[in-house]
Amino acid sequence: MVSTCYLCSEGCLATGGSADRVSTKIVTRAHGYEEAFLSATSATTAPGHAPIGPSRTLVLIGLVLAAVLDIVYWLLWFTARDVVASDTTQAYYEFEQAFPVADLWLFICIVGAVVALLRNSHWALFWLIAGGAAGMYLGCMDVLYDIEHGIWGMGGGGIFELFIVVVTFGLSISLMRWSWRRRYTLLADR
Repeated sequence: MVSTCYLCSEGCLATGGSADRVSTKIVTRAHGYEEAFLSATSATTAPGHAPIGPSRTLVLIGLVLAAVLDIVYWLLWFTARDVVASDTTQAYYEFEQAFPVADLWLFICIVGAVVALLRNSHWALFWLIAGGAAGMYLGCMDVLYDIEHGIWGMGGGGIFELFIVVVTFGLSISLMRWSWRRRYTLLADR
Protein backbone atom coordinates (compact mmCIF):
# COMPACT_ATOMS: atom_id res chain seq x y z
CA MET A 1 0.00 0.00 0.00
CA VAL A 2 1.31 3.44 -0.95
CA SER A 3 1.01 6.14 1.69
CA THR A 4 0.46 9.79 0.83
CA CYS A 5 3.29 12.26 1.15
CA TYR A 6 2.46 15.16 3.48
CA LEU A 7 4.43 17.57 1.26
CA CYS A 8 3.24 16.73 -2.22
CA SER A 9 -0.07 14.95 -1.46
CA GLU A 10 0.91 12.10 -3.73
CA GLY A 11 2.13 8.55 -3.32
CA CYS A 12 5.69 9.65 -4.02
CA LEU A 13 8.81 7.57 -3.78
CA ALA A 14 9.73 8.92 -0.37
CA THR A 15 6.66 7.29 1.16
CA GLY A 16 7.15 3.91 -0.42
CA GLY A 17 5.46 4.61 -3.76
CA SER A 18 6.88 3.06 -6.87
CA ALA A 19 8.07 4.40 -10.19
CA ASP A 20 9.12 2.81 -13.45
CA ARG A 21 12.77 1.71 -13.66
CA VAL A 22 13.58 2.49 -10.03
CA SER A 23 15.43 -0.35 -8.37
CA THR A 24 16.38 1.30 -5.09
CA LYS A 25 14.28 2.88 -2.39
CA ILE A 26 14.23 6.65 -2.83
CA VAL A 27 14.21 8.86 0.20
CA THR A 28 14.61 12.56 -0.50
CA ARG A 29 15.78 15.39 1.68
CA ALA A 30 12.38 16.97 1.16
CA HIS A 31 11.01 14.42 3.59
CA GLY A 32 13.65 14.90 6.26
CA TYR A 33 15.56 11.69 5.65
CA GLU A 34 19.02 10.90 4.40
CA GLU A 35 19.18 11.12 0.60
CA ALA A 36 19.52 7.90 -1.36
CA PHE A 37 20.36 7.81 -5.04
CA LEU A 38 18.61 6.39 -8.05
CA SER A 39 20.14 3.24 -9.43
CA ALA A 40 22.17 3.41 -12.61
CA THR A 41 19.18 2.07 -14.54
CA SER A 42 16.82 4.82 -13.47
CA ALA A 43 16.25 8.12 -15.21
CA THR A 44 13.15 9.18 -13.29
CA THR A 45 12.36 10.93 -10.04
CA ALA A 46 9.01 11.85 -8.57
CA PRO A 47 7.67 15.16 -9.92
CA GLY A 48 8.99 18.06 -7.87
CA HIS A 49 11.53 15.91 -6.05
CA ALA A 50 14.59 16.32 -8.29
CA PRO A 51 17.79 16.43 -6.24
CA ILE A 52 19.46 19.79 -5.81
CA GLY A 53 22.99 18.46 -6.24
CA PRO A 54 25.76 20.39 -8.00
CA SER A 55 23.26 22.34 -10.12
CA ARG A 56 22.75 24.57 -7.09
CA THR A 57 26.21 26.04 -7.71
CA LEU A 58 25.25 26.92 -11.29
CA VAL A 59 22.05 28.56 -10.06
CA LEU A 60 24.01 30.58 -7.50
CA ILE A 61 26.48 31.70 -10.17
CA GLY A 62 23.61 32.72 -12.45
CA LEU A 63 21.95 34.67 -9.65
CA VAL A 64 25.16 36.51 -8.76
CA LEU A 65 25.81 37.36 -12.42
CA ALA A 66 22.23 38.64 -12.78
CA ALA A 67 22.66 40.86 -9.69
CA VAL A 68 25.96 42.22 -10.99
CA LEU A 69 24.47 42.94 -14.44
CA ASP A 70 21.54 44.74 -12.82
CA ILE A 71 23.82 46.92 -10.71
CA VAL A 72 26.20 47.67 -13.58
CA TYR A 73 23.35 48.60 -15.91
CA TRP A 74 21.85 51.11 -13.49
CA LEU A 75 25.23 52.55 -12.52
CA LEU A 76 25.92 53.14 -16.21
CA TRP A 77 22.42 54.51 -16.81
CA PHE A 78 22.81 57.16 -14.12
CA THR A 79 26.52 57.95 -14.67
CA ALA A 80 27.31 57.22 -18.34
CA ARG A 81 23.93 56.90 -20.04
CA ASP A 82 25.35 57.00 -23.57
CA VAL A 83 27.07 53.64 -22.94
CA VAL A 84 23.79 51.72 -22.43
CA ALA A 85 21.15 53.95 -24.03
CA SER A 86 19.95 52.66 -27.37
CA ASP A 87 17.93 55.78 -28.23
CA THR A 88 18.10 59.49 -27.40
CA THR A 89 14.40 60.38 -27.46
CA GLN A 90 12.61 61.74 -24.42
CA ALA A 91 10.08 58.89 -24.67
CA TYR A 92 12.89 56.32 -24.42
CA TYR A 93 14.39 58.04 -21.38
CA GLU A 94 10.98 58.17 -19.70
CA PHE A 95 10.44 54.48 -20.46
CA GLU A 96 13.78 53.47 -18.96
CA GLN A 97 13.26 55.74 -15.93
CA ALA A 98 10.16 53.68 -15.09
CA PHE A 99 12.29 50.55 -14.38
CA PRO A 100 14.52 51.26 -11.35
CA VAL A 101 11.93 50.26 -8.72
CA ALA A 102 10.95 47.10 -10.61
CA ASP A 103 14.62 46.20 -11.05
CA LEU A 104 15.14 46.84 -7.34
CA TRP A 105 12.42 44.25 -6.62
CA LEU A 106 14.18 41.83 -8.97
CA PHE A 107 17.46 42.51 -7.15
CA ILE A 108 15.78 41.86 -3.76
CA CYS A 109 14.45 38.53 -5.11
CA ILE A 110 17.91 37.58 -6.35
CA VAL A 111 19.55 38.39 -3.02
CA GLY A 112 16.78 36.55 -1.16
CA ALA A 113 17.28 33.49 -3.37
CA VAL A 114 21.06 33.50 -2.88
CA VAL A 115 20.76 33.81 0.90
CA ALA A 116 18.04 31.14 1.11
CA LEU A 117 19.98 28.70 -1.09
CA LEU A 118 23.16 29.21 0.92
CA ARG A 119 21.23 28.62 4.16
CA ASN A 120 19.33 25.64 2.69
CA SER A 121 16.12 27.42 3.65
CA HIS A 122 12.64 26.56 2.38
CA TRP A 123 12.35 30.26 1.42
CA ALA A 124 14.56 29.53 -1.61
CA LEU A 125 11.54 28.30 -3.57
CA PHE A 126 9.63 31.55 -3.00
CA TRP A 127 12.55 33.82 -3.90
CA LEU A 128 13.52 31.80 -6.98
CA ILE A 129 9.98 31.73 -8.38
CA ALA A 130 9.39 35.41 -7.49
CA GLY A 131 12.68 36.40 -9.13
CA GLY A 132 11.98 34.34 -12.24
CA ALA A 133 8.50 35.83 -12.56
CA ALA A 134 9.80 39.37 -12.04
CA GLY A 135 12.42 38.78 -14.73
CA MET A 136 9.79 37.49 -17.15
CA TYR A 137 7.59 40.53 -16.56
CA LEU A 138 10.47 42.97 -17.04
CA GLY A 139 11.62 41.09 -20.13
CA CYS A 140 8.13 41.28 -21.64
CA MET A 141 7.98 45.03 -21.00
CA ASP A 142 11.36 45.48 -22.71
CA VAL A 143 10.45 43.28 -25.69
CA LEU A 144 7.21 45.11 -26.39
CA TYR A 145 8.83 48.54 -26.27
CA ASP A 146 11.88 47.42 -28.26
CA ILE A 147 9.77 45.87 -31.03
CA GLU A 148 7.33 48.80 -31.22
CA HIS A 149 10.18 51.31 -31.49
CA GLY A 150 12.71 49.32 -33.54
CA ILE A 151 15.30 49.50 -30.76
CA TRP A 152 17.17 46.31 -31.70
CA GLY A 153 18.12 47.80 -35.07
CA MET A 154 19.75 50.90 -33.56
CA GLY A 155 23.40 49.90 -33.52
CA GLY A 156 25.40 48.91 -30.45
CA GLY A 157 22.79 50.12 -27.96
CA GLY A 158 20.12 48.05 -29.70
CA ILE A 159 22.33 44.96 -29.64
CA PHE A 160 22.93 45.56 -25.92
CA GLU A 161 19.14 45.78 -25.36
CA LEU A 162 18.67 42.50 -27.23
CA PHE A 163 21.40 40.91 -25.09
CA ILE A 164 19.63 42.09 -21.92
CA VAL A 165 16.31 40.63 -23.10
CA VAL A 166 17.83 37.27 -24.06
CA VAL A 167 19.73 36.97 -20.77
CA THR A 168 16.68 38.05 -18.77
CA PHE A 169 14.40 35.47 -20.40
CA GLY A 170 17.04 32.74 -20.30
CA LEU A 171 17.79 33.19 -16.59
CA SER A 172 14.14 33.68 -15.63
CA ILE A 173 12.93 30.56 -17.41
CA SER A 174 15.88 28.54 -16.12
CA LEU A 175 15.29 29.66 -12.52
CA MET A 176 11.60 28.84 -12.59
CA ARG A 177 12.15 25.48 -14.29
CA TRP A 178 14.97 24.49 -11.93
CA SER A 179 12.93 25.55 -8.88
CA TRP A 180 9.72 23.86 -9.95
CA ARG A 181 11.47 20.56 -10.65
CA ARG A 182 12.86 20.70 -7.07
CA ARG A 183 9.93 22.35 -5.31
CA TYR A 184 9.40 19.72 -2.61
CA THR A 185 13.11 19.31 -2.05
CA LEU A 186 13.50 23.09 -1.66
CA LEU A 187 10.55 23.33 0.74
CA ALA A 188 12.33 21.23 3.35
CA ASP A 189 14.92 22.95 5.52
CA ARG A 190 17.97 20.74 5.40
